[in-house]
Amino acid sequence: MQTDIPTLFVEINESNYIFAAGVYDDSQNLKIIEKIITTNKEVDNNKFINIDKAQEVIKKNVQAIEDKLNFVFKEVTIIVDNFDYSCINISGFKKLNGSQVLKENISYILNSLKLAVTENENEKTILHIFNSKSVLDGNRIENLPIGLFGDFYSHELTFFLIGNNDLKNIKKIFSKNNVNVKKVLIKNFVEGTQIIDQNNDTETFLKIKINKDRSSISFFHKSSFRYLECFNFGTSIIFKDIKKVCSINHEIVERILSDKSFENKNFEDNEFLEEKYFTQGNYRKIRKKLIIDIISARIEEITNIILCKNINIRSFELDNIKTYITIQDQIISDNFEDNFKYYFSKYNNANIDLINEFDTNSSIINAAILSAYGWKKEAIPMTQNTKSIITRIFKYIFG
Repeated sequence: MQTDIPTLFVEINESNYIFAAGVYDDSQNLKIIEKIITTNKEVDNNKFINIDKAQEVIKKNVQAIEDKLNFVFKEVTIIVDNFDYSCINISGFKKLNGSQVLKENISYILNSLKLAVTENENEKTILHIFNSKSVLDGNRIENLPIGLFGDFYSHELTFFLIGNNDLKNIKKIFSKNNVNVKKVLIKNFVEGTQIIDQNNDTETFLKIKINKDRSSISFFHKSSFRYLECFNFGTSIIFKDIKKVCSINHEIVERILSDKSFENKNFEDNEFLEEKYFTQGNYRKIRKKLIIDIISARIEEITNIILCKNINIRSFELDNIKTYITIQDQIISDNFEDNFKYYFSKYNNANIDLINEFDTNSSIINAAILSAYGWKKEAIPMTQNTKSIITRIFKYIFG
């Protein structure tokens, strides 16, 4: 990459647009030099609801950074964290009959599997492809077995896809402002690789992210991104349950749960909420234990749906798996992280570790590295030139 030339990155998540510009130094390290975070009201339920307004927001903020840097951007790398993705694990094979595994064999399998996915998922576009598993004569091979001899070789790939309309809209809001979308990265992938880079001995793990209105579970196996599932719920349903059952408003619920006394969850049946939580004479006689029971029941339900009773992940080997959990809502995280740990750990004795969200700058820098250099487990299908009829005839005759 050219040094001192600004590069643009934009993250689109459930609540914000994050615009960031960085420059590479002589050692090819990226430094963030400008950043703007603004609310995202143009995406709802993982879909753009107002393209025109989104284009205005993009134009305003990109132009603001361009004016500060006296530079005009021609392309952008996008990090997405709020659309519906799907993932497909699929295998191909090659009979070798004792011969070597050649690069052409692997390229053929990759291209064949990619073709199969694109033909069967014609309303979606592939964002990422990962080498998930290589097996030669029944033995798993960690690296591509080019040059090894065998009888039967199988290769499994994992594809991550996004809806064509979603990708079209992302490109549209930038192209209207004469900015070309260079690459689109799923944020769960970016965060997973950050965990691997920061923990040298951890390559197989679950990453669970619980935001206020959206949650997700990601699975990495031997550094390969294998699975992603998103859920349209988060910790806000805990507040909604308390409001509904106790007939109190959101502000009162926040006041109650922000109190450090709720770190103690062993209340007696005769312990009631104090009047300090209420305003304007709205006091209600509510047992503290009832609040704790509501929260505990809802957290158990959240953990069951995401992990403990999730049938979609049962095909993976997840015994005693390292599990990283991020809880966005600080109130819930501060007072009830033990509840999440307790219920999540029920799944195959999962090894639970609560971690903070990655800061914006580090995520952007990691996304820049992935965009420029790729990831060690990414698979890039090779384009094979179509041979003419005459070429094929000569190849047949002369071998």
